[in-house]
Amino acid sequence: MLTRREFDADARGALDGVRVVDLSRLVAGNMLTKVLADHGAEVIKVEPPAGDSLRAWKVGGIETSWKTWCRNKRSLCLDLRQPDAIAVVKRLVEGAAMLVESFRPGVLEEMGLSPATLHAINPRLVIARISGWGQTGPFAHKPGFGTLVEGYSGFAALNGFEDREPVLPPMFMADAYAGLYGAATAMIALRHAEVTGQGQVMDLSLFEPIFTVLEPQMANHRITGKVKPRTGSRSTNTAPRNAYRTKDGGWVGLSSSTQAMFVKLMRSIGRPELVEDPRFRTNADRVRNLDEIDGVVRDAIARLTMEEALAQFDRDGVTIGPIMDVAGLARDHYVAGREALIELPDEEMPGGWLPTSGETARLSATPGIQRNAAPTLGQDNDALLAPLLGEAELARLRAAGVVLDGGRNP
Repeated sequence: MLTRREFDADARGALDGVRVVDLSRLVAGNMLTKVLADHGAEVIKVEPPAGDSLRAWKVGGIETSWKTWCRNKRSLCLDLRQPDAIAVVKRLVEGAAMLVESFRPGVLEEMGLSPATLHAINPRLVIARISGWGQTGPFAHKPGFGTLVEGYSGFAALNGFEDREPVLPPMFMADAYAGLYGAATAMIALRHAEVTGQGQVMDLSLFEPIFTVLEPQMANHRITGKVKPRTGSRSTNTAPRNAYRTKDGGWVGLSSSTQAMFVKLMRSIGRPELVEDPRFRTNADRVRNLDEIDGVVRDAIARLTMEEALAQFDRDGVTIGPIMDVAGLARDHYVAGREALIELPDEEMPGGWLPTSGETARLSATPGIQRNAAPTLGQDNDALLAPLLGEAELARLRAAGVVLDGGRNP
């Protein structure tokens, strides 16, 4: 059973007192600020009248993407097309440690919020600028969604089977990598600002994080002059390694990337003599005779049910695991026991609970927090702006359509 947690509005994390003004949209920026918010940063989502585009990704009419990536955050709804709204952002920046944006390069400057302007207001400010292709370079002017980057980076060319088309990932891979790289880089920049008082600009493209993860492909190509083919679930570095089907139709993933593991595997399937077979004696031999050794393992696993395969290989110390789908993960004892998946209160969800990831990185002294659910659009207008601007100014901005509640002027 999944662990259920209640929200604690008084919870504090390691980043307590760090204010982040988040102008970003969709996944990468929200992933970056989710990491910070989960550890106590005050993340203020500044949303347009229609809300962050992430809110439009609904399942069954429920904003599931927004709910999972924007917990622990606060929401302001401002019409940033109006000068008075830009003035509000500048006021927010005065007390902020970081600003995050994901506009096309140049748009922030057009809004009157250039890095120079922001640093004149707050010299310690860390400004994270997220874009498809970066703030510089020949593609800086181009729009860049993760799909384009996943193709351009070399990932899709490696993914899939050799006799079929390249396969793009079925999830937001480039955006997620960028968000996680961005969160780590933010800590570096915030530390620098803490020590020196000097803010700076983070130029974070969607391209470079996923491109970096694909190393050492470029070095390998320089040595061999060859383009690595698509190999499905096989590896060109070690064998056997693949997805194998069990007798009852399940799938398992197996890797024997060390000689000791290969020996255990052969003993477990009753073929110890193959350890000394000249075709399979070393990893290099096995890679050269991949079809043959893969066939041996495939046939052995095909004679076992999923339960039998997992029990046998676990007993014999062989590295194997089930290939899980979301239905399996939802009821898996490891996922629940590790609290990789938890439940948080949510009246819109069936049963009143939202399944969502726990804190990904576990800190012993300052564990992550669950302070509040993802906010409704403009939920924190009063709480944030009344102390900052005063009641009279807030009322004027509401009347002028600069500050909007629930995406509309009441």
